[in-house]
Amino acid sequence: MRRHKAEEHSFAPDARYNSELVTHLINIIMNRGKKSTAQRTVYGALDALKEGVPESEPLDVFMQALENIKPKVEVKSRRIGGATYQVPVEVPAIRQTSLALRWLVDYSRGRKGVSMQKALSLELLDAYKGQGNAIKKRDDTHKMAAANKAFAHYRW
Repeated sequence: MRRHKAEEHSFAPDARYNSELVTHLINIIMNRGKKSTAQRTVYGALDALKEGVPESEPLDVFMQALENIKPKVEVKSRRIGGATYQVPVEVPAIRQTSLALRWLVDYSRGRKGVSMQKALSLELLDAYKGQGNAIKKRDDTHKMAAANKAFAHYRW
């Protein structure tokens, strides 16, 4: 084995929802160590979900949106005999969560003309409904893996 396995990081549960996933989202959003600003953004976005889906708890909407975004398979480059193949591989659960949160934040930041708080809540609502940019990214990832299924025997 060439490389060591990365250590699994655990996050302390956040104060309001007692959820490690919310803490993970706060850490991804955080810029230049400004955690309180990131917390304000995330909690504001989760509060805004109450207006978007009044019959559900914000944390449940967040969890369902995250579940909808998580990719099951992705492609990894594998070099064999001078050629590089895109080999489909299953995504471990921890990486699924990390990718989903990262895509959520990236596409929220990409929404211009609205505050990050509003953009995050809109992206979460879209993901909850099974639409939006983060869902499109997941579908594209799945399509690429399906298109390269012929190279699955190169899996390592």
